[in-house]
Amino acid sequence: GCGVGGVRYRLIVEYDGGPFVGWQRQVNGMSVQQALEEAVLAYAGEKITVFSAGRTDAGVHATGQVAHLDLARGDKPDKVQAALNAHLRPHPIAVTFAAVAEPDFHARFSAIGRAYLYRILNRRAAPALEAGRVWWLPGKLDPALMQAGADRLIGDHDFTSFRATYCQAKSPLKTIDRFEIRQAGEEIHCIVEARSFLHHQVRNMVGTLRKVGEGKWTPDDVTAALDARARAAAGETAPADGLYLTRVDYPSL
Repeated sequence: GCGVGGVRYRLIVEYDGGPFVGWQRQVNGMSVQQALEEAVLAYAGEKITVFSAGRTDAGVHATGQVAHLDLARGDKPDKVQAALNAHLRPHPIAVTFAAVAEPDFHARFSAIGRAYLYRILNRRAAPALEAGRVWWLPGKLDPALMQAGADRLIGDHDFTSFRATYCQAKSPLKTIDRFEIRQAGEEIHCIVEARSFLHHQVRNMVGTLRKVGEGKWTPDDVTAALDARARAAAGETAPADGLYLTRVDYPSL
């Protein structure tokens, strides 16, 4: 809950996951959460916890991560945003939006949907500018075949084959609401939306669709991997580099 006279703020945060150990505070390196909490301390002199909608892994990026925090001093959201951004430099983190939130708003528990983008650079030349921000696959991929494979993953399924072996979610049952494969110049974009995801689920699904795009697997093989309910039955885990948390949805926003 909020302290007496405290104000809860909702933030949208963009970051390059490359230099960080992930969203969550760790002893072994700088996290996005720690960088934000240190910025709050430097600006407001308050030691607080910043909560996020999703604990993105090391190397995973965000354009639309949502976070919330409580401050005893009730500055206007524009001031909070500007102050945090000033103190975040030189970290590759930007608070792109700030607003006063309802006292019971929670970035994670109030969320009803999440959207991810996975970027594959599909060309013979390695990336000069986008290194660390795409998965470079020089072998030709067919996005239409990948879409046919992705279609097999839409809806309600047991995603045991597509979760990290150490995933802590109580249930492997998830619902994929949208899974779209788009050609975007030399890139192939995989857009996935669900209420929530298992650990590494998006990266494991993309790694599996790579096989379909290469013509090594058919869409039936994707269904067979799903039905096997075993991590070894699906494809590789795509690297963190190409993954972006792009949007988090809430009931009242």
